Amino acid sequence: MTSPARWPTHHASSFQAARPRIAQHRNTFTLARKARNVLRRVPVWTWRVLMHCVRASENARFNADPITGVAYVHDIDFVGDGIRAHRLDVITPSPAGGTPAADATPPGESGAALPVYVYFHGGGWTSGDKSSLTKYCASQAEGGMVVVNVNYRKAPRFHMAHVLADANAALAWVRQNIAGHGGDASRLVLGGDSAGGQVAALLTAASFRPELARHHGLIPAVPASHFKGLVQHCSVVDFSVFFERGFVLSLNFVRMLLPGLRPGGENWGRWGRLRRGIGGLLGRPGSGTGHLEALRKGAGFLSPIEWLDSRFPPVFVTTSERDFFYAANVNFIARLREHSVPVDSLIYGWDNSNTEHTWQQNFRYPESQEVYRRLHAFVRKVA
Repeated sequence: MTSPARWPTHHASSFQAARPRIAQHRNTFTLARKARNVLRRVPVWTWRVLMHCVRASENARFNADPITGVAYVHDIDFVGDGIRAHRLDVITPSPAGGTPAADATPPGESGAALPVYVYFHGGGWTSGDKSSLTKYCASQAEGGMVVVNVNYRKAPRFHMAHVLADANAALAWVRQNIAGHGGDASRLVLGGDSAGGQVAALLTAASFRPELARHHGLIPAVPASHFKGLVQHCSVVDFSVFFERGFVLSLNFVRMLLPGLRPGGENWGRWGRLRRGIGGLLGRPGSGTGHLEALRKGAGFLSPIEWLDSRFPPVFVTTSERDFFYAANVNFIARLREHSVPVDSLIYGWDNSNTEHTWQQNFRYPESQEVYRRLHAFVRKVA
């Protein structure tokens, strides 16, 4: 495979400029310590409460002034069990806008079928819903693609194998049905923000790495050749940051995704449950060298950065120095380039005050509009 050209990196805080700062701040969050000294190992339950409190306001803020130049089909049951976690939306370019009539011609029938952008929302694997991303997804459909906005089951009731199974089922639905919406199932770009970005990246990796797919009990629904690109917004792509001293999120975020190390798992145990339960309430990781080694090993099967190779499709990464997972994303870019995978990146510096974690969802920010412009160009280029 020939070495790809270096795709552009935007703004003064470029990837190359960011590398020295990462070397100087290996615990990730000292990078942004100015305003975050109070945050230490946020436990899962605190995160869930916070997400519950902001969900309604986020829906209202992110979806204000709905886009009318696209067509919406909401709440398609892609599994057939009727639960909210197994619903997806399809948003397509439509000159007339609005919801298409039952006898309307699908967008692709009047010309070539469009590339398909499949998106997974974030929320720390425990929270979030596709409804918060409706306008974000509509903004991408305006760029000339069919967008599929996907829900999935969440932790702590479900672990990563369940989440990937849901994401894979959504791709199976896309493969069988997206032509009816004007999309080309052989031209897929997966994407997501935060935890949703990890889902998209890990599912992409599992399509190229049989060992990873087997570990999660996954039979990929789509041939690897159909994956044309990957979009990552402030994504959890390198789980090594969870183990760094001073990182903001508790190691219980890792435990809850692993069937053997989550509450009730076979390796949890009565005393381990008590000890780590107290640690979780206090925002501290569990103790014990053996347990941490098992956790690190398990985290390797959650961490997309560990499963990259030269077959991986081109990637578009957006992050900022204000992002929780800034170091993870910069590490991911470096590893992609080590494997000669084409990567485009948009990295904002600390001075861009709008660019907190997952700012891309807020259409009001000029930085978000730049993300959308670059994303449209990326999809046109790769798919």
